[in-house]
Amino acid sequence: MAAKAAPGPLEALATQSYPISEETWGDFWDRLAGRDLAPGEALAVTSSLTTRLPDGASVSNLLQSLRERNPQPDPPKQPTVNIVGTGGGPSTFNLSTASAFVGAALGARVIKTGSRAYASKTGSVDLLDRLGLKLTKSYEENDQMLEEFGIACAGPFVYPKELRLIARNILPFGMKTVGRFFNVIGPFLGAIPVTTQITGASDHSWLPMFYELAKEDDSRRYLITSNDLGVDELLSIEPSRVYDSESDEEFTLDPREHGLGAGSFDEMKPVADIEDTVSNFLELIGGNGPPAAIESIRLNAAALAINGEVADDWPAALDLAKQTMDNGEPAKLIERLRAHGESAADAPAPRAAPAQ
Repeated sequence: MAAKAAPGPLEALATQSYPISEETWGDFWDRLAGRDLAPGEALAVTSSLTTRLPDGASVSNLLQSLRERNPQPDPPKQPTVNIVGTGGGPSTFNLSTASAFVGAALGARVIKTGSRAYASKTGSVDLLDRLGLKLTKSYEENDQMLEEFGIACAGPFVYPKELRLIARNILPFGMKTVGRFFNVIGPFLGAIPVTTQITGASDHSWLPMFYELAKEDDSRRYLITSNDLGVDELLSIEPSRVYDSESDEEFTLDPREHGLGAGSFDEMKPVADIEDTVSNFLELIGGNGPPAAIESIRLNAAALAINGEVADDWPAALDLAKQTMDNGEPAKLIERLRAHGESAADAPAPRAAPAQ
């Protein structure tokens, strides 16, 4: 008698037959690419993942199956840092994006990843659009931007192609409606050539899994941060728990020990009028704004400085961030990036070689 075929991910998710193997996920992706899924199967799998989180081993196998099907970049030759949150939780102004530009302006090599708004008014990609900044389209362009500007805003090419296929297969539903699972694990999906990734987690129930996923991924060091307010970034007004995948240890970062802590969370909220997003953002990265917002940018930028190896400790990194903001360097960097994008758009297309 022939052996019974192993259940696909939908059956395994429905019956909680864990762990779901890497081979099972691989078969699902292959059938997705080959347009061989049953009607509604992609929607059902995506909805099930979002409705009830599977075990950690199943998620780890899912990630590994995607890595095997997508190109992985070589590790960077210099210290390079990414800062990205899981989304969800109380909305703030674009704190991680602000910190990325300050971090790059003070000398750290920063790759910024992110997405369009999921639960907030303006996601990092929405803000970059409003700033007139372009996402990179390849790893080669990432390297060029890092060399010239110290920052690269990575485009969707760093994420598995299967995500785009799923998005097409679940229409007319969108990933915002049923795809929260992929948004939350987004920081682990990107193939990003960095030495360290700082990732804030808003939902504490995911932390044990995140710690395991971070420990298993040897492509980079992870710093997983969380706080009692449920904000997915380091905050100057609240201690953060930080898990370091390199040492497999958790520690507490208390901003009060570094002279921070002024203001309140209300000072961190997005602007009421979305049309004021850019002007507010430029004011904040220039050091003009309420204390909690300014100090939180400094704190996150300082984390980039330390992990980018341009500052040795927190006092030096915080001072460097303040000086950089006060001198207007982040806004100058944005202007240079905008001019670069405009000149590239105005450049004539390369002429085709004459026929031989």
